[in-house]
Amino acid sequence: MKVLLLLGRSTGGIGTQAAELARELRALGVEVLVVTDEATAARFDLGPSVRRWWPASPRGAGRALPDLLRLRAAMARADLVHAHGHQVGVFACALAGRTPVVVTWHNPAPPGPVPARAARFVARRADAVTGASSDLVEAARRDGAAQAWLSPVPSPKVAALLAQPRDIPEVPMVLTVSRIAPQKELGVLVAAAARLSAPAPPWTVVGDGVPQLRAELEATARHTGVPVRFVGADADVAGWLRRASVFVLTSRWEARALVVQEAMAAGVPVVATDVGGLRDLVAGHGLLVPPGDAAAVAAAVDRVLGDPGLAARLSAGGREAARSWPDGRDTARNWLRWYERLAPMT
Repeated sequence: MKVLLLLGRSTGGIGTQAAELARELRALGVEVLVVTDEATAARFDLGPSVRRWWPASPRGAGRALPDLLRLRAAMARADLVHAHGHQVGVFACALAGRTPVVVTWHNPAPPGPVPARAARFVARRADAVTGASSDLVEAARRDGAAQAWLSPVPSPKVAALLAQPRDIPEVPMVLTVSRIAPQKELGVLVAAAARLSAPAPPWTVVGDGVPQLRAELEATARHTGVPVRFVGADADVAGWLRRASVFVLTSRWEARALVVQEAMAAGVPVVATDVGGLRDLVAGHGLLVPPGDAAAVAAAVDRVLGDPGLAARLSAGGREAARSWPDGRDTARNWLRWYERLAPMT
């Protein structure tokens, strides 16, 4: 089977998933071609068959039409097109002709009437729409998708984290690993840190993103005197997880966040907002709080830090849940079965 994986610019989870899916599909004997933009191809190991033909790349109008024609020809030669994301799904559905198309939504559509119409177009035109969280699947069905199902995105780091024993940190530390972006609501995090019971433990934020937003958050932390430290990006997330007493994510929306999977696999108790795929992931194995509620975040963190029995139960429950999740190879096998159902080989 010849599968075309199509993704636009990615700096995080979508690129990580596409790279692992391409690798595992190739290991199963699938011929995979990945089409993406320059920055994404440089950031992720997408394998030997990668083409930088994404027509929306900022490379000048003179490159857009040739890339568009190459992309359309590649779709015609494929047995199936798997597009990742809303904008990419529109391209795939508009250009694919008779080639079957499956579109994976990793995030909700942006607000506004134009994105809403585009989402309905994709839902009704694609042969199937899958969602990284159950609320995205429900949205696809409301928009008219004939076939829609959940396609959980696994973190490739879970197995290695499960293989390591969980040691209780000697010094309490609250950890957040996140892009610095408005969606992550890190202002709520800083406000929550100010409400923790004294003596407040250090709170470390690992990740890069919008420089101006980071500067504003750091200024707020200094002004209010809270011990929140922004350390920037660090590839050794596992090292931070080993030192963490509790992991916190305050996003206004997430799908099946890779870093929450990793925290649970490492045995770190999780406090997360009750949104999107975080409910699917964390419910029963961590503490869920309303989005935007700094007081609720602080209270949940205080509960975990102040109750060793609760922390131990959340740690063990998170690891047990992580052991039950499909890994990258299992996920690729599931995708291959779905591909063969949508594009049966003659």
